[in-house]
This record gives sequence, structure tokens and C-alpha cells, in this order.
Amino acid sequence: MGTKEAIKLFEEKRVRTAWDDEQEKWYFSIVDVVDVLTDSADPTAYWRKLKQRLKAEGNETVTNCHGLKMKALDGKMRLTDVADTEQLFRIIQSIPSPKAEPFKRWMAQVAAERIDQMQDPELSIHQAMADYKRLGYSDNWINQRLKSIEIRKDLTDQWRQHNVEEGVQYATLTDIIYQAWAGKTAKEYKRYKGLKKENLRDNMTNEELVLNMLAELSTTSITKAKDPQNLEENMQCAAEGGEVARVAREQLESKTGRDVVSPLSAKRFFEAQQPTERLGEAEEE
Repeated sequence: MGTKEAIKLFEEKRVRTAWDDEQEKWYFSIVDVVDVLTDSADPTAYWRKLKQRLKAEGNETVTNCHGLKMKALDGKMRLTDVADTEQLFRIIQSIPSPKAEPFKRWMAQVAAERIDQMQDPELSIHQAMADYKRLGYSDNWINQRLKSIEIRKDLTDQWRQHNVEEGVQYATLTDIIYQAWAGKTAKEYKRYKGLKKENLRDNMTNEELVLNMLAELSTTSITKAKDPQNLEENMQCAAEGGEVARVAREQLESKTGRDVVSPLSAKRFFEAQQPTERLGEAEEE
């Protein structure tokens, strides 16, 4: 199941959710919903007892619920029971709460927003901009990141058309591109930046993002021109696309006298620049 996790807020309480691209449906953390509806001191214990009762009653909804790894309060990914919208509506019926009806309306709104975003991609872009802004990224970086998403999609569309399978083969080609222009595989690059589960592109500086975009854009153009028919031929295109960005990186480094590939994450990079910017402002005054 290809899912994208997100945290939604209902009356200032967090509800962990995940969007399943294949099934095109939301999954909600049941424990979080129980917490919202009951204000229980131990929503996990409340859900455990409720689940046992519903199972004893032969409730198929509970039986069909499955577990999904979501980020817990301690930051670790832990398995939690989730339910889709239809399943959750039925579970809520078993929880006496004055918040039940408002919460159902909120759930319907969450689902409708996703449908609207699928029909109008511009809404997804606005949402992404708001999310990055909230996390402290600069406007310039956000613009670059959104452009990089578009370029990446163009590349994966080409891979799909040229007999590349999603998953391992996409990762293999991506590693070749990174290795060619940055001298590191994705895993090595993340380790260099001190990342674990975080998204690598979300932690690239402006210069890194631009060079990665150049590498992927070049790979897309080369793929279109050479029309590769198997993984090996696509690997060659990926290496050549990354090579274009490597040349640009080395030229930039020769002019600036510093390395482009940085151990800093994007957010830490911006924080590191702030004292310098404030000093410059003071000197101008």
C-alpha cells in the first residue's frame, strides 16, 4: 500500500491519517479518534476494550481493520490500528460522545478536500506551500522544491513509459543519478546530512535542489532522445543525466571555492544564514 502520512487537527487535537494512492482512500488512527471523542485518560485501553466487545458481538468492521505504522508522540514509527472512512463511521456509532456528529462532518470534509486536490492539482500545490512555510522554509526554497516535484514527476513518467518498474528499479536509477552528480548514493547522502527517515529532497539546500533538478531534467531529455527499452539502457541515461549536473557542480565549486554538497539540512542551512544576514543589516545601518 503506497501511503502518505499526514496529521490533521480536530479542535486542536491531532489525528494521524494516511492517504492510500492505490485505493484512493483515507485511513485514520482509531486511537486518535477515540482520544478526540472520549477525552479518555487512556484512549489505547479504551479502544482495546471496545474492540474486544465489538469482536465478541461479531462486528465485521473491527475484524477488517488493519494496522499501519505511524509516527507516535515519541517520534518512533509504531504499528497502530487504522480504519478507512466507512469503517470509522461504524466504529463511531459505538462510542457515546457529543462530538460524534461534528467529527463525522470533519471526516467528510477531509475526504472532500483530497478529492478536490486530485481534481485540481493547484490546490495540492497551495497545500504543500503552506506546509513548507509552516516548517520554516524560505519562499525561494519552497518555489524550487515545488519545481523539483514537477521535474521528478516528468522523469518518473518517462521511466514508466520505458519499462521501468516502480520500487526497486526507480530507487536504483535515482541512486545512479545521485552518485553521478553528487558522488553519493541516496543512503550515503542521507547519512552525510544526518538524516534517518526524513525526505532527502526536503533537506537539500537551494544549490543542491537546483543541481538535482538539472540532473533529473537532463535524464528526462536523454531518455526521450535515446528511447531506452530495458533497465540497463535506462541506467545509462540516468548516469549521463547525472553527469550533466556533475559538470555544473564542479564549475560552480571552482568559482566559489566551496563544496556544494552540504552536510546541512535545508532548514539548518537557513538557520545558519540568519546571523550573517542580521550582521549585514547592522553594517548597512
